[in-house]
Amino acid sequence: MAAVQVASSLPCGQPREAPRELSPEQDDGFRRLSARLRALQPDDSTVSRMEIHLLFDQLISENYSEGGGVAPEDVSAVLVRACQLVPLSQNHLVSKVSQLIHHLLYRLQVVVDEQNLDFLLTYTISAIQQCSSWTHMEILQALAALVYCNGSKCQKYLPDLLGKSGLLMKLSDSAHSDPEVRRAAVHCMANLCLSVPGQPYLEESYQNVCFQAFLTILQSPKSSDMDDITFCMLLQNALKGIQSLLNGGKMRMTETEHLGALLAVLKKAMFHGLPGLNIEMPTVLYPTPLPQYDGRSPVKPQQPEPSAARLSANKKKKHKVKPKKAQQGEKEEEEESSGEVEAAPGLSRNRVNTCGENTWRFSPRGAQSLPVDGDRAAGREQVWPFPSSSWKRASSSESDYSDSEGGMQGKMRSYQAKVRQGALACFLSTIKSIEKKVLYGYWSAFVPDTPELGSPQSVSLMTLTLKDPSPKTRACALQVLSAILEGSKQFLSVAEDTTDHKMAFTPFSVTIASSIRELHRCLLLALVAESSSQTLTQIIKCLANLVSNAPYNRLKLSLLTKVWNHIKPYIRHKDVNVRVSSLTLLGAIVSTHAPLPEVQLLLQQPCSSGLSSSSSATPYLSTPDCWKKVPAGPSLEEASVSSPKASSEPCWLIRLCISTVVLPREDSCSGSDAGSSLGSTYEPSPMRLEALQVLAHLAKGYFSMAQLYLMELGEVICKCMGEANPSIQLHGVKLLEELGTGLIQQYKPDSSTAPEQRVPISVVGMFWTMMLNGPLPRALQSSEHPTLQASACDALSSILPEAFSSLPNDKQILCITMLLGLNDSKNHLVKAATSRALGVYVLFPCLRQDVIFVADTANAILMSLQDKSLNVRAKAAWSLGNLTDTLIINMDTPDPSFQDEFSGLLLLKMLQSAIQASTDKDKVKSNAVRALGNLLHFLQPCHVERPRFAEIIEESIQALISTVVNEAAMKVRWNACYAMGNVFKNPALPLGSAAWTSQAYKALTSVVMSCKNFKVRIRSAAALSIPGKRVQYGSLEQFAQIWNALVTALQKSEDTTDFLEFKYCASLRTHICQALLHLLHLASASDLPCILESLELNGDMIQSYILQFLKSGAEGDDPGAVHTPQERDQMVRVALTHIGSVQTLAGDTAKRVIVAFLEDILAVHCDSSGGQVALLGSSDQ
Repeated sequence: MAAVQVASSLPCGQPREAPRELSPEQDDGFRRLSARLRALQPDDSTVSRMEIHLLFDQLISENYSEGGGVAPEDVSAVLVRACQLVPLSQNHLVSKVSQLIHHLLYRLQVVVDEQNLDFLLTYTISAIQQCSSWTHMEILQALAALVYCNGSKCQKYLPDLLGKSGLLMKLSDSAHSDPEVRRAAVHCMANLCLSVPGQPYLEESYQNVCFQAFLTILQSPKSSDMDDITFCMLLQNALKGIQSLLNGGKMRMTETEHLGALLAVLKKAMFHGLPGLNIEMPTVLYPTPLPQYDGRSPVKPQQPEPSAARLSANKKKKHKVKPKKAQQGEKEEEEESSGEVEAAPGLSRNRVNTCGENTWRFSPRGAQSLPVDGDRAAGREQVWPFPSSSWKRASSSESDYSDSEGGMQGKMRSYQAKVRQGALACFLSTIKSIEKKVLYGYWSAFVPDTPELGSPQSVSLMTLTLKDPSPKTRACALQVLSAILEGSKQFLSVAEDTTDHKMAFTPFSVTIASSIRELHRCLLLALVAESSSQTLTQIIKCLANLVSNAPYNRLKLSLLTKVWNHIKPYIRHKDVNVRVSSLTLLGAIVSTHAPLPEVQLLLQQPCSSGLSSSSSATPYLSTPDCWKKVPAGPSLEEASVSSPKASSEPCWLIRLCISTVVLPREDSCSGSDAGSSLGSTYEPSPMRLEALQVLAHLAKGYFSMAQLYLMELGEVICKCMGEANPSIQLHGVKLLEELGTGLIQQYKPDSSTAPEQRVPISVVGMFWTMMLNGPLPRALQSSEHPTLQASACDALSSILPEAFSSLPNDKQILCITMLLGLNDSKNHLVKAATSRALGVYVLFPCLRQDVIFVADTANAILMSLQDKSLNVRAKAAWSLGNLTDTLIINMDTPDPSFQDEFSGLLLLKMLQSAIQASTDKDKVKSNAVRALGNLLHFLQPCHVERPRFAEIIEESIQALISTVVNEAAMKVRWNACYAMGNVFKNPALPLGSAAWTSQAYKALTSVVMSCKNFKVRIRSAAALSIPGKRVQYGSLEQFAQIWNALVTALQKSEDTTDFLEFKYCASLRTHICQALLHLLHLASASDLPCILESLELNGDMIQSYILQFLKSGAEGDDPGAVHTPQERDQMVRVALTHIGSVQTLAGDTAKRVIVAFLEDILAVHCDSSGGQVALLGSSDQ
């Protein structure tokens, strides 16, 4: 007999406890009873029936420990034998054996294997068909236990259960007379839909049947014959069924009707039983950017008892939380976390001063609460709430609740809260199964908006967050809101309220901005009012998600200031999770749209600002004084050349984070720090990691602040890299990389930082010397931690080139040697990071003329280009592109020794590798063609003349031509056109006479006329204007083809269906005009007739665009475009002079017409600019 498999996981992903051993007495009891059961023979006598009945009762009443201890195969044998002993004609025994199946499977937490499942399913299905209706409830419970996590093994029974006339479809129908049976049937369906990873799932037809059944149940009102608790359990089962269908990953909400219907019932169920609220929802929610009408039936507000009202009023007057109140909050939080507290809501309106505004709102929670055992309130079937509390634990007894009216009310509230939690869990699964762009069509249905004057606030997820009495439900609502906000940056980016809109209608951008403001207001209200630490953590995480995605650069100031001031006290909260999430929120503030002037001012606030502001719901244990300063030991004092004086504190957040990372933790905060290692003197790892991340965000977005602490942060990095915890080491290295990148940005030519405000090169050199003398080399060699090695390589590549040259020789050699050595690593992460770092170093001014280093780097990169990992090959191709850039830079140096000493054989190998890489994936190909262009540009006449190079040059150019014309990624084609332009710059190549000339020009002219991407067209036009001699354009026919293609491209320069391309129209026309004028400047006498022909057809069009070119020039920072008015005017004059000097036959009108055409252009331009051009022209002459 096949063994019964123990279920491997909880329904909501929680690991199941390992079975615990039974005591000898319990084990003997089960063995004795099962032996007696196996010894019985089928007998229809009264005595036999009584003995079986008694034996079943004893098996049910046996005191099994949780998690079992009885062998699963023994459970299977007992259940099969029990069914064999009970004929279907004996209704009472069938009911009893059904109870036994349900009890043993749920109590001992086992899942029946396929062989025994066939027998037991056949038996239970036959029992439903043949036995009296009063037994159906118990039989369905047994069926639900059998099919749990066994849906994939029930395929052959699905027609009997879920077919058109299937048992479960009939019993779950709203027309069925017994509501308990109906609920049990829906529970069976929900268990059938539960997916198990690695096993087949329900067929799509049965998925749709179940989904429609669940949806119908959720849409139907409570029938008159069903009590409230049964109705709640029915809704829970239906919600769990839909959640299982969505979590299976096979069902996608693609049809608007289905999704709209589901969201409508979920929104209604989200507020099920919420006191003081009764909403009427349409059958289907339709996506719309405008708030949808939300009809709510009026509810008479409950009048709180006078004493409670006075108590609430008195509490609002107090500014500090008494310790007793804090203890009550802790107790409530602990009880509710296990599902045992549901607080009665207070509907009194209280005035709360938050965010610097006086706003009226409902009190989120009331003062009264009743202890209710919500875990045992789940009844006979457990529908796992969100998150799940225990694995299928249920109690069939309802004696846990008092019969008093208060006890029943508490029980009712507990069931209603579980419905709301189930709806939110189902909504979360729905969000994960649909695209974000679809979800945001329903934004206004679930996210609050600022109400119009005199109109009520629409119900939303924030309604639950502020008013639901259950902390668990509030946390669930916040999780759902966080999921909606996650990844919403693009959607929210349209928001704008920086100016006052006085229009007859409200723009969509203003609507979204209003919604963002309301989210800030409500979340800060919830933050102040919350007492449960778990829910408080969710509020702060939700705020962090909002801050990360909101476009504060398009919104009015003060939103971030309010969040900042409210979160400061929570950094020292007694719960470590709250402290960690508070740092996460601060990290989100300093990383969103950095640098923001508002955040810059906040960072400059005194360290005590805002920390002493009390909050009625902010229990922090230690006094919120100024953050402790890191004690500056001798090493710090010596190194802190650029640190601020001890008396000044430019950035309290940096000081806080440094303290969190390096200082021992305070005893007052250590009591609830779960997860910290015993004996650890520091803050728990999550706190320290988050503090390091905040420092990295500050270094990235607000480097002017971080640079004041450069040497001190260097000490912190060295300390982190010297620790045993790999996560701390990794975050220390990441901080080093951000600081290095910030220093590089300061010294870029286009940097906005004034020279006197930059960190001196000498200090940067000291900083990196400290890193290289510290544990950084050891991190580079830690092969047991490849992620750390890779990050250390990235950090080493962020060294400032000027600082690298100032390092001692031994440190420079150390860096180069370690990188070249790590390039042989077997780990693809390390190899990719090393390849990239070498690509950075090869551009350093002090290294790029070192032939030996460049050659060593080239060999290392060529080896990486052959790697199996795409990521390694992509990084190597990028580095090869950089290396070839270095070759081009070295061509412009007066000393020709580099070109003479660089190996021709190595050049050959580089060309071969680049050709091979140009056929790879787009990530590799884009830089491979860039390298090809540079290499062909670098070739000297001595290389071109060698026979062995001729074939490779031909292959290289064919690879570029193929890339230009093929439908590859636009970045690849852009690079290919750019590379082709580089090829044209090499006078040693036989451009014009070689066979590949016509193919190259044909590819470029095809692209300039028809490519969808205008940036590729621009680069193609720029390449066509590079050859400096007429002979390089080839034959007369070739020249005419290029000219006509450019004229056609000019005509089509506004033909696009993609509005994103319109911004490149002007730049495209500029480059085409430059190319046409360049061709005129080189044209020979035989070329003039074809030019004349095109002018006769399109002269007016060409003239208008050239005039536009002369007037406006290039738009944007395009290196190939002419920008100054003098240069643009001079191009026309040079072309005019050249055409005038061309020797033609007497009576040839082409020259005269073209000269007149150009003179006319200059005259019109001179008139339009008021003679300025004429003066410029005469000064040039």
